[in-house]
Amino acid sequence: MGNENVIISLKNVSKVFDGVTVVDDINLDITKGEFVTLLGPSGCGKTTTLRMIAGFEMPTQGTILLNGEDITKIPPYKRPVNTVFQRYALFPHLDVYDNVAFGLKLKKIPVKVINKKGEEKIKMKHLSAKEIDEKVARALKIVDLEELENRDISTLSGGQQQRVAIARAIVNEPEILLLDEPLGALDLKMRKEMQLELKEMHKKLGITFIYVTHDQEEALTMSDTIVVMKAGEIQQVGTPIDIYNEPKNAYVANFIGESNIYNATMVGKLKVKFLGHTYDCVDDFKKNEKVDVVIRPEDVEMRKVSKDYDGDKMVAVIENKIFKGIHYEYVLMSGKNEIIAQSTKEFNVGDTLTIDIEPENIQIMEKEITSNVYPDAWINKNNQVVISDVSFDCDITQLLEGSFVDEEGYLVGKDGKKYDLNDADVKAEIALDAIEMSDDHDVGQIEGNIVSIVYKGDHYQVMIRTEQEEDFIVDTMYSWNENDIVSLSIKKEDIKLTLKGDIKKYEIN
Repeated sequence: MGNENVIISLKNVSKVFDGVTVVDDINLDITKGEFVTLLGPSGCGKTTTLRMIAGFEMPTQGTILLNGEDITKIPPYKRPVNTVFQRYALFPHLDVYDNVAFGLKLKKIPVKVINKKGEEKIKMKHLSAKEIDEKVARALKIVDLEELENRDISTLSGGQQQRVAIARAIVNEPEILLLDEPLGALDLKMRKEMQLELKEMHKKLGITFIYVTHDQEEALTMSDTIVVMKAGEIQQVGTPIDIYNEPKNAYVANFIGESNIYNATMVGKLKVKFLGHTYDCVDDFKKNEKVDVVIRPEDVEMRKVSKDYDGDKMVAVIENKIFKGIHYEYVLMSGKNEIIAQSTKEFNVGDTLTIDIEPENIQIMEKEITSNVYPDAWINKNNQVVISDVSFDCDITQLLEGSFVDEEGYLVGKDGKKYDLNDADVKAEIALDAIEMSDDHDVGQIEGNIVSIVYKGDHYQVMIRTEQEEDFIVDTMYSWNENDIVSLSIKKEDIKLTLKGDIKKYEIN
């Protein structure tokens, strides 16, 4: 779409609270009339992004444009935007009508008048009782509450109160309606009903909805566009179908719907190997490239075989079985690897099955991270490497082949030349499985907060963020919870160092 259809633009927007980056340099265009959902776990920055659009928070840096005009520093009440919050903030002493009409009774609109000199002037005037009645009646009709305008708020159900809150927001005819997890207080049945009602309201109003949720089902049900966020950054923007069928990375695949995610290797032209078997695929990557493979549970094809099967297909055993109404969900084990599958066919726990997957159902993605790399590390006077302001023991002899460290702490080459590596700039690299996590804060060298977890078939991939905003990615067999605070331990032999620049710079004459 052209720029004339863009109603909101976020340009390099960041927000920092007390030194912590909550929203990190995001760029996003939202078109007129779209239903856009900001989706992600708690703490990913979605609500902060919404509040910056509303004007309740000012960006630390970046620009927010409305219809091409900079509104970054314009206060909330001057923006054509209304917000519906999870807590509805209705007035309990007012009935439905007065709750919806409250803002209209305070509102003034510009009216052209002619003064005594015959000059045309603009005068701010309150809406008439008739105008307020008409606007309230229209808003209540849109939310299907026209019969309840005289009811006390306390007599309404949660869903009805939610509709009153929406009516109060839309009665001012905003260009954009912001909804911050508005269904979070409702029970499951009411939430599903309200999802459909909100989508229908969006069609009736024809305005832009920007919706915040951590619930992937809400996002898939209602949205025209989904913006998946993680740790303050946008991971992918697309339609529900595109994001479900073509996730950009393992995080998105894990967050949108159930997924089987595995480490894999391209072993030939349109051939990928994972879980010990080679499959045809439709994504072309370089031979021997390490990739991530995503298989949706509904795409796992299962057939029962005898236990002495000697074919070449993957074999798995059913460990668990759950009836979900329209299908069965199975947990299978192939060796140490877990496979989640869905099928309308019934099998039994303990059955041995062959597993097959059609090429078009194997989604292959470039690996985001193959190791932890810190390009701005440096060596201190104690021959330790400093990462994220924390010193780690390391082996500096790897910086010069055949070298050793003498009693004074200098690096000595096999030609006898000495080097003082204090303040030397290096790149440090640590394998994903070389970092140990613990909930004992006294055993590690550095602490951090878990910001994301992805299960990858036989292990978890966990992202830990330190107070210094440094990320450590850890492959672990153990399950953790997001927002857990953990300590990290790294052995000196597991830190690989590469010197930046010529070692002659550090030679002692």
